[in-house]
Amino acid sequence: MANTKSARKRAEKSIRQREKNRAARSRMRTAVKKARQAVVSGSADAATAVAQAVRVIDQTAQKGVIHKNTAARSKSRLSAAPKKKRPG
Repeated sequence: MANTKSARKRAEKSIRQREKNRAARSRMRTAVKKARQAVVSGSADAATAVAQAVRVIDQTAQKGVIHKNTAARSKSRLSAAPKKKRPG
């Protein structure tokens, strides 16, 4: 455990920040999962779900929880999914 007061404070801040990051990442993963399920099921609100997921991905990247290139890759794959599903 931390010995100095500043190290203790820093450890507590790290724990709080870690929990915020985990919540943000979980929120993003849930949005992506819902969007993928909507696309696969072919539901009418698939476009809305994808747009919502893209918004959440952007927010997560802006907070620094994920890298901007990771966000771009996820958004690209999400937006390509409905096109991939179509026959022909």
